[in-house]
Amino acid sequence: MRRHLLAATATSEAPIDVHVVCIPYSSLLDEDADLSAEIEEAYGPAGLGLLTVSGVPGLAEKRSALLPLAQRFAALPDETKEKCVDEASSYSFGWSHGKETLEGGVPDLFKGSYYANPKYDAPTQDPELIERYPSYCRPNIWPEDSLPELASAFKDLGCLMLETGHLLAKHCDRYVLSKNGNREMEQPIIRLQDVIADSTAAKARLLHYFPRASEELAAAARGEEMANWCGWHTDHGSLTGLTSAMYTSPENEEVPNPDPTSGLYVRTRQGDVVQAKIPPGNLAFQMGESTQIHSGGLLQATPHCVQGAGGAAAAGVGRNTFALFMQPRWDVPMSSPGTTTDIGVDRWEVGMNFGQFTERTLSQYY
Repeated sequence: MRRHLLAATATSEAPIDVHVVCIPYSSLLDEDADLSAEIEEAYGPAGLGLLTVSGVPGLAEKRSALLPLAQRFAALPDETKEKCVDEASSYSFGWSHGKETLEGGVPDLFKGSYYANPKYDAPTQDPELIERYPSYCRPNIWPEDSLPELASAFKDLGCLMLETGHLLAKHCDRYVLSKNGNREMEQPIIRLQDVIADSTAAKARLLHYFPRASEELAAAARGEEMANWCGWHTDHGSLTGLTSAMYTSPENEEVPNPDPTSGLYVRTRQGDVVQAKIPPGNLAFQMGESTQIHSGGLLQATPHCVQGAGGAAAAGVGRNTFALFMQPRWDVPMSSPGTTTDIGVDRWEVGMNFGQFTERTLSQYY
């Protein structure tokens, strides 16, 4: 549910216009559908590391129920929010604001996050595991008194995204196996669909990007970098689901994006910066570094950032979104098929499990 922060900074180059692969939900349901061309275009070495899925049943209603709650929770008194902070999990459950760092070690005050496992309120009862892997094994924290509707809305959307991700994973696995001649390599291929189905460690993140005042926006226009809402990073899990962002007024009413240049950006393997727009009716799925390892580099993760809204129209406008990080259980081996160890993930070593890979990742930005 975390990500590897990159040393690279955003450039001032104009983003290029690149096609974003879109797959209908009905095609994911079709066991006989051949989506290998779409999978390769999106996740292969020349891809964006991202595709979108259209026509997901129930998505619009569940998105509308959850995303405004991000702003509602962020507006609660600090002493109320503090009750939902879990330092023992490295702020990986409950409320987190100002704990994460951006490039250069600067605390990230631009956004607040609410973390929870959408499927399991208590992933394990084993005290040793809870102590060993607190960022995955500690129980969920919910604001039952101050915002009781958050838990059900969070779980509803998270589980829908989890089910859709599992359908997509089956087609990704079929692509990887086809590239390996449908035979096992020297190391068994760890299938993405098995990772998602077997894991109790999925983590979702409800994000609220705080609105900015006119004077802050004016200062930003005088030289702030592109990655001013969320720094350049690569997700370290297996597969990340994303909703489209919802922009809101101070009254928490949905408004249009005040700045068409704001939003999610991806840096391709060729070094191009691309704006990846997610239609409101679609889900996006970004590939993570764990699957890059497990696929032997056939499915590639890419660096991405979020650019904040600028200009006079953006004053007082917040941004809310939801991300689901599908990832292995802490004890899953981070093995890669074949003999190569050069697959582009610098923190990975042969013999690691996912818990160890996570610890190394977390240590770089907390």
